[in-house]
Amino acid sequence: MVAPDAARAAGKVTSVIKTKAEILSEYGPFPGVDHVRGVTHDGRDAWIAAGDRLQAIGPDGAPGRSLAVRAEAGTAFDGRHLYQIAGGEIQKLDPATGRVVAVVPAPPNTDYAGLTWAEGALWVAEHQGRRIHKLDPDTGRVLRTVQSDRMVTGVTFAEGELWHGAVEGGQSAEIRRVDPGSGEVLESLVMPEGVSVSGLEYDGQGRFYAGGGRSGRLRVVRRPRR
Repeated sequence: MVAPDAARAAGKVTSVIKTKAEILSEYGPFPGVDHVRGVTHDGRDAWIAAGDRLQAIGPDGAPGRSLAVRAEAGTAFDGRHLYQIAGGEIQKLDPATGRVVAVVPAPPNTDYAGLTWAEGALWVAEHQGRRIHKLDPDTGRVLRTVQSDRMVTGVTFAEGELWHGAVEGGQSAEIRRVDPGSGEVLESLVMPEGVSVSGLEYDGQGRFYAGGGRSGRLRVVRRPRR
């Protein structure tokens, strides 16, 4: 586990690459969706957590099919199953039917804000705790904790890089690349003023899908070219 003081200090390094986020597309608001609570991508469609359902959003931004499941916070996809945080648990879902096939215990007393799949594990973001936990996907055991110096609002991996949404009172939301071991901030994409990031997922094709919180919108942000 990374020591909070050390990680917070690392998060304030002055060599951070900071640029304006390039928003490629903006979709929504969508019918019946007043809050995007989580985001994932299955290789074709984005999925947003809308409270009472998971809603697929096609490549053209049009709503597709939906799954009637409790969808309160982060969402993830492991290549076969969807995962959804609800009621203090992580539900493992059949994406064809929405049936819960397993339940993964989540860390207790956590205000969850994001979820992703990487390295054969689930990564769950803790909002006010300002940290990200790597979890065993079968037992929910915490394998690693990465500390941030800002509130975490979504989490994803892009070709081995750990990125998360970040916000702190009065400051613009960011999409940050951080060291997955130390939490040191390496790069920051600054969102336009007033634009939030409530969920985050990389699509494998150079784009982040970012939830827009209570705006009910979904935005596509370019990942910086390497």
